[in-house]
Amino acid sequence: SYRISFSCLPASWHFSLSPLVLPRVPLPSFKQLLFFGLLVGLLGLIYLLLVTGKGQDSWNRKDNYFHRHLARVTDVEATDTSNHNLNYGLVVDCGSSGSRVFVYCWPRHNGNPHDLLDIRQMRDQHRKPVVMKIKPGISALSKTPEKASDYIHPLLSFAAQHIPKHKHQETPLYILCTAGMRVLPDAQQEALLEDLRTDIPVGFNFLFSDSHVEVISGKQEGVYAWIGINFVLGKFNHVDKRDAVVEVQVPGGDQQEALVRTRTAGVLDMGGVSTQIAYEVPKTVSFASPQQEEVAKHLLAEFNLGCDAHRTEHVYRVYVSTFLGFGGNAARQRYEESIVMNTLTKNKLLGQHVGETGESPLLDPCLPSDLQDEVGPATQKLHLLGTGDFDHCRQLLQPFLNHTNETHSSLNGIYQPPIYYPNSQFYGFSEFYYCTEDVLRMGGDFNSSKYASAAKSYCATQWRTLKERFDSGLYASHADVHRLKYQCFKSAWMYEVFHTGFSFPTDYKNLRTALLVYDKEVQWTLGAILYRTRFLPLRDIQQESLKGVHSHWRHSFSFVNNHYLFLACFLVVLLSILLYLLRLRRIHSCTTQRCTPSTVEWLEEGLRSHPLPITL
Repeated sequence: SYRISFSCLPASWHFSLSPLVLPRVPLPSFKQLLFFGLLVGLLGLIYLLLVTGKGQDSWNRKDNYFHRHLARVTDVEATDTSNHNLNYGLVVDCGSSGSRVFVYCWPRHNGNPHDLLDIRQMRDQHRKPVVMKIKPGISALSKTPEKASDYIHPLLSFAAQHIPKHKHQETPLYILCTAGMRVLPDAQQEALLEDLRTDIPVGFNFLFSDSHVEVISGKQEGVYAWIGINFVLGKFNHVDKRDAVVEVQVPGGDQQEALVRTRTAGVLDMGGVSTQIAYEVPKTVSFASPQQEEVAKHLLAEFNLGCDAHRTEHVYRVYVSTFLGFGGNAARQRYEESIVMNTLTKNKLLGQHVGETGESPLLDPCLPSDLQDEVGPATQKLHLLGTGDFDHCRQLLQPFLNHTNETHSSLNGIYQPPIYYPNSQFYGFSEFYYCTEDVLRMGGDFNSSKYASAAKSYCATQWRTLKERFDSGLYASHADVHRLKYQCFKSAWMYEVFHTGFSFPTDYKNLRTALLVYDKEVQWTLGAILYRTRFLPLRDIQQESLKGVHSHWRHSFSFVNNHYLFLACFLVVLLSILLYLLRLRRIHSCTTQRCTPSTVEWLEEGLRSHPLPITL
């Protein structure tokens, strides 16, 4: 009999064929053997690509990113300060009413230039964010700038207690001043900043240079807020394409160059005094006039969040505009001043006495039905009586938007790049959330028609009934009487700012009003430290590259060698079978056509005396 052996550790196969049986076995043709071999080889190649190719690596990257993002947004555990691979950073927000220090931390960068630092807010042993606030604002020291460093000292001492001492010298410190400092003369600003630059390095060993303390513009503050919110939302991940994507023309690059990446979210924020809008402008924009182009330069920010200036995947073009006087409270004040002036002028011209007493009040459609209120200075008090007419109130508020008919303009006639509404998403904070949630209980996904209907119903409700509902606890816990009184006005103002001022269509479905992002208050300071530490990963990437020279081949081999070894064994075994079957086919052909019996016996004897071992 013929004996053939295959050995491919850890298993071996042996089988024997009898020459007496062999002629009876129907042997395949050469074409059939070739087809069978190619088919099996193709299946092996597909297996290799599926197991060891880019598909698995891509899924691993997506899965790793998902778990990192999930950990970031759900992390409320105390920061492990014993972890030597943890880095720290400080940002002091010097605002108009006070200053706050925020402590952030992040693990070593993973060495992938596509990823940003995984920055999170540090938490103390009680799992509370490491934050401290002091009052008043630093601008109160404008007459005594030499006290600026003493003013900041408690904040930095507080932060120093939470950061391991051996980490201080590599912990960057940024002191960024906002609205309160902007209104000071340049000389007073510089005197305060110079005192900080001089004295802080003496008292603390943080990584601090002259450029780490400055007064930032409203545009910078808006960009930082946009960065922070999109970072927490996971919008800077361009690996996972499960999120909506957008085609982007990279700023500064070839006009024909475009890349597809995760769609970022726009931000709307209406405070008491001002309203701000910030969103990415994915395509290059055209301007109606040279004047409009000049204005746009001050409203568009182009920056690279990545650590490599040559990579374009994290290059963004963001529009930011802040409108002073367009916040909810400031708008109400402007409205009241207007009706007082107009009513007094009209009374004087026509000899009327409207609003001078409670018996002859001025009817105000922006107050709930039957609510009585007084506005104006003490010498010119005007008595108001609410009629609760939401639609009429909206009409009265439209002139206060200062909206023009110029192409691509918004509030105050300020330039606003076009928004492709079908493929966009916005988050509304502060008054956008309070207006929808505190009383109307409609926070979250915004539906314009339902919101307008609810606001109209609220305005038309008798003030007495609203008070009874408030006393019964039907409204949000932080809603107060002031909210009840001016909810009708603010509902109409928010509606007009959104639809008329910013020109969002009334059927827009992608606005989400929120107070928090993943149950966390996102500060602009997070965006600030993300942007200002963007080059730090270069150090870890270089270290990973050096390690890679020695270890990358080992890791790669350890991952794929088993699959390649299996495929190699499989192919050799397959080739051996094919060669053996071809040899048997020749023997069979020779036996039946040309060879004599003595020749066959000689062949059989030869085969018996020379087995064919094939070993791997």
